[in-house]
Amino acid sequence: MAEKILIVDDDLDTLRLVGLMLQKVGYQISAASNGEQGLAKAFEERPDLILLDVMMPDIDGYEVTKRLRKNPATSSIPILMFTAMTQLDDKVSGFEVGADDYLTKPTHPTELQNHVKALLARTPRPEALALKPSVPEQQGYVVGVLSARGGLGVTTVASNLAAALLSRIQEDVIFAELTPGQGTAALDLGLPTQTMLNEILEGSVAEVTAEKVAAALVGHNSGLKLLLASQNPKDVRLTSQTQQYEALVTRLAGLARFVILDLGSGLHEFVQGILSLCAERVVVLEGLPNPIQHTRLLIDEIADLKLDRKTTQVVVNNRVRNEGQLNLNQTQEKLGHSVTSVLTPAPELFAQALKSQTLAVIAQPASVTAQQFLKIADAILEREKAQ
Repeated sequence: MAEKILIVDDDLDTLRLVGLMLQKVGYQISAASNGEQGLAKAFEERPDLILLDVMMPDIDGYEVTKRLRKNPATSSIPILMFTAMTQLDDKVSGFEVGADDYLTKPTHPTELQNHVKALLARTPRPEALALKPSVPEQQGYVVGVLSARGGLGVTTVASNLAAALLSRIQEDVIFAELTPGQGTAALDLGLPTQTMLNEILEGSVAEVTAEKVAAALVGHNSGLKLLLASQNPKDVRLTSQTQQYEALVTRLAGLARFVILDLGSGLHEFVQGILSLCAERVVVLEGLPNPIQHTRLLIDEIADLKLDRKTTQVVVNNRVRNEGQLNLNQTQEKLGHSVTSVLTPAPELFAQALKSQTLAVIAQPASVTAQQFLKIADAILEREKAQ
């Protein structure tokens, strides 16, 4: 099969002429008329070589090259910068961001063909590498965990639920904390500050490749794979990237049998988009009158998104002992929805887990709390099998 060359140039005459030049000698040609379109085609088509203009109105060739090099899906594709800019500094800049070769316009067809041929000759084609795919194809069971308001323990429930599922199946389980600027899991688990979620959300939808998402996951001694949010408050701006979020969740679902999402509190626009991608939703609340009332409104709003109420599970997370807590029957009556599970207060256990930089289910696997999480996990496993 002929090698595919992607030409990215905002000058339509150049696209046509260069495309014809290379097509005549047997190459398959794909074309993009701006940087954004070029990135999208590069991630979708995975060409054998990219012929890239520098001066373009939306995203210049330097920025395109940086993004291509940062993404594992395109990091090794050879890039030939092809531009009218002739200054030495321009060429140096091109090489610094990751270009493999540089040609100035206009160029003789033979010179262009020789540069292309040389680049392709020293870059093995993907099929020649005889490697197994780095990202297996599957469709994992996605569970979104959220609450009506903050401070109800969404991250604690989601992360321990992920650990409980892992202990049951001993297969890949991903815990993804999707709340940029409000991340707590990295600090709780003794991991460095995480920025990969930011990088994914800051890029275009096309840049959310399976390879990039897989590379963003970090391991934990529990065996969980983690995608963790940053702690910098200004990063909450990234919650407006609804399309990137949806692409991210779709990619995560292809990387593990179970994906547990920490969606934080409230029903932000990005959360509404993600909820429809979840096989089920877990709503966390406390057994107190005000949280119950807020949660009832949240469940009603989720139902208004045309999502089956039966796929919304409710977990009462009584974090501390409180005389005002309602019992199960009172909670269900006030909530207008059945409760899946009640987590009894265990502040000492969670404090121990925090001190050990691990999860409660792992810190004391025989504890009542661990057994409660395992029961929730078993119910999810049954619903996964039924689905």
